[in-house]
Amino acid sequence: MKPVAIFRHFPTEGPGYFATFLDSHSIPWQLVRIDANETVPSSPNRFSGLVFMGGPMSVNDDLSWIAPALALIEQAVANNVPVLGHCLGGQLMSKALGGEVHQSPVKEIGWGEVRVADNAVAREWFGEVAGFEAFHWHGEAFTIPADAALLLSSPCCENQAFALDRHLALQCHVEMTEEMVKTWCQTGAAEIATSNIPSVQSPEAIQTNLIERVTGLNNVARSLYERWISGLA
Repeated sequence: MKPVAIFRHFPTEGPGYFATFLDSHSIPWQLVRIDANETVPSSPNRFSGLVFMGGPMSVNDDLSWIAPALALIEQAVANNVPVLGHCLGGQLMSKALGGEVHQSPVKEIGWGEVRVADNAVAREWFGEVAGFEAFHWHGEAFTIPADAALLLSSPCCENQAFALDRHLALQCHVEMTEEMVKTWCQTGAAEIATSNIPSVQSPEAIQTNLIERVTGLNNVARSLYERWISGLA
């Protein structure tokens, strides 16, 4: 089986639980370290799927790797190579597929409920789940591309996820591990301190009941990832 390519855009925003999930299913994967100046592949054909992780940058920034990443996503969708995006990765997918990424009216950092949309595609991805507590860390948001279906919404962000056939884009983070949450609370302490709004939680609040919260999130992620890998060649 060809490996799944996982694109890391920032050192602390790696694949997290997604890598654990792939390993548990004996699915090979290859990390593409964009943060270490590794080159975006010119074609998706060497991979069974493409996965784009998060990062503090914007897809609208003038960075050398963004245009090749958008082109790669567009080519993968055209070739039926499954694509999965987490936060920045979801924004890359939206822009590559004709959507837009813009400043979100309200920044979200920490734990918050998301509700599953009432449509057939959302039920295919989430089954009987009506909502769950997701992890958030974003100041921008995406629009839903044409022909894609809205999957998730939160009170502060209407577009939290969309699907287009076998391709899944998430604004929220479902890949989190305990270690990742703790690291982000440390590295993002200054951002939290300067964002005095209700939708931004303190590091202490974020880490309250952390084991239970991450376990619940992993359960949701596992179900999503199970459906996503069913589309791998």
